[in-house]
Amino acid sequence: MPGTRNRNTLGEATSPYLRQHAGNPVHWHQWGDEALAWARERDVPVLLSVGYAACHWCHVMAHESFEDEATAALMNEHFVCIKVDREERPDIDAIYMNATVAMTGQGGWPMTCFLTPDGAPFYCGTYYPKMPRGGMPSFTQLLEAIAETWRNRRADVHRSAVAIVSELRRGSGGLAPGERPVDAALLDAADAAVAADEDAVHGGFGGAPKFPPSALLEGLLRGYERSGNPAVLSLVERTAEAMARGGIYDQLAGGFARYSVDAGWVVPHFEKMLYDNALLLRVYAHLARRMSAPWVRRVTEETVEFLLRDLRTAGRCFASALDADTDGVEGLTYVWTPGQLAEVLGDDAQWAAELFTVTDAGTFEHGSSVLQLLADPDDAERYERVRAELFAARLQRPQPGRDDKVVTAWNGFAITALAEAGAAFGRTDWVDAAVDCARALLDLHLVDGRLRRASLGGTVGAPAGVLEDYGALVTALLAVYQATGDAAWLDPARALADVALTHFQDPARPGSWFDTADDAETLVARPRDPIDGATPSGAALISEALLTLAAVVPEDPRYADAADASLRSAVVLLERAPRSAGHWLTVAEAAVRGPIQVAVVGGGELLSVVRQAAPGGAVVVGGDPDSSPLLADRPLVDGGPAAYVCRGYVCDRPVTTEAELRAALSA
Repeated sequence: MPGTRNRNTLGEATSPYLRQHAGNPVHWHQWGDEALAWARERDVPVLLSVGYAACHWCHVMAHESFEDEATAALMNEHFVCIKVDREERPDIDAIYMNATVAMTGQGGWPMTCFLTPDGAPFYCGTYYPKMPRGGMPSFTQLLEAIAETWRNRRADVHRSAVAIVSELRRGSGGLAPGERPVDAALLDAADAAVAADEDAVHGGFGGAPKFPPSALLEGLLRGYERSGNPAVLSLVERTAEAMARGGIYDQLAGGFARYSVDAGWVVPHFEKMLYDNALLLRVYAHLARRMSAPWVRRVTEETVEFLLRDLRTAGRCFASALDADTDGVEGLTYVWTPGQLAEVLGDDAQWAAELFTVTDAGTFEHGSSVLQLLADPDDAERYERVRAELFAARLQRPQPGRDDKVVTAWNGFAITALAEAGAAFGRTDWVDAAVDCARALLDLHLVDGRLRRASLGGTVGAPAGVLEDYGALVTALLAVYQATGDAAWLDPARALADVALTHFQDPARPGSWFDTADDAETLVARPRDPIDGATPSGAALISEALLTLAAVVPEDPRYADAADASLRSAVVLLERAPRSAGHWLTVAEAAVRGPIQVAVVGGGELLSVVRQAAPGGAVVVGGDPDSSPLLADRPLVDGGPAAYVCRGYVCDRPVTTEAELRAALSA
């Protein structure tokens, strides 16, 4: 048995990130009881390395250390080495990232943690270089020090581990319900607090590195629709336009990079994540319904094109990411020099250089520039021709790798965005793409009534779905229901919501949610984090799903009760840290408005109007009378289409004209 463990087993993984390390001389194992048992048998600590496929510094550490025979020999001799894909196992990542931040004051990937054989962390960090630099020890120095400490100071190790685990468990206690109601006053105060933190020069919030605040922008946009405060809309416009014109947005292929390394959105960290682009698509499609500037609709359409062209898999879902590097070099695919423009464009090169801010000095490395579009072109036809020529030339360059892993939650974000954008823009092909993905997820990722986290190439992985998977997919199925009017989507949505209510709620604290199910693998702590980050928290996502479901099937009070309790638990975040509660703000805005429900019997132009004019978070369904719950007992009026507008459990009289409908929605 021990002999079979002295090898690298990552070639058997369903994670592309793990497979990237299958050729390392390190005897990597996947996370599981067998690897931990092997550490106990050998009486050695666990070296846990956590990263993801598109991570630049993960690649750097792999090339410097994990591919080095001498370093690998040291790792194999003194440790059982476990590699984890943070995207496939967000529960493991969350626990040990909390420990890393507590020990070092910062986090990031690659994450490097040393654990006792029972999984308790006793020393954590992130990237370690091959040679000492900047006050950091080399990775081999660290390995030798940890091995020596384990041999000779075991009591200190266990004391540290016990204290850290105790702190991790204390930190996963959840939030107490707020004392004030979730109302317009609370939301206005949150909007004002967020606005006070705006970077008025560049848009967005904070300094470098700067991340797209997708959930926060959606929440603010809904706040504007409720309050009519033009300052809130202006904030959203400034940030959305700054990102769309900067280098963080791919001016040739569409789609956003994960973040900008500078405060001005100029130079991206070149990885392109599904979750960013799906969440931002929802924002830009929503914003396009509130302002007529051409760039908003253009970015919406181009982001959809990017998703469908570059991230769609053969299985009709969406891959997780494009890599930050191409052939080990950042930006190789994307950046340009004036000379390269001239090679492709000839006489158009100077015009294009000025349009895209490509200079001799460059905005990136070695005199190259990331393309920006700081102003709309003066010749639209010329712009489209130049853009197409540059994109065609770029396709001849080496391309970044793609992480083909299909993550349930992130595909849920894409389904929701495509369904909502397709309905609003009248693009049935976008809605069809959402439908295809939703069907594929239910066919493959739903196993014995429970969600799995991810799949690769049509093979579903073992890790169980976490709370964000349930919340995101329920909302996605309800978005498809609204976009198509097909009530068949309601049964799986309700079934998944019921699983979440049964297995993820904290029975001792109504409104509080664990990120893992009550019957999931037991880790050193059960993660529970209600704070929104690069993606919305699982608790905020399930709250959105339950609030929407309560509006669709009001006869079942469990959904409304759970959504209300969840929002009460988020009051402290909305009061004290609204920038970290963007999706909570999004959900709360819908709740304060009812949420608005609009049933359009007979469809036609009235349905198109409501999809354009209804605020974000409104539940909109169209179709024949009695074809779905919201249309039950709502007949045609004088034989023609009619719209029924309700807020909470109070409905207006049916309206039959566009003017009446717009007035009812703005009341």
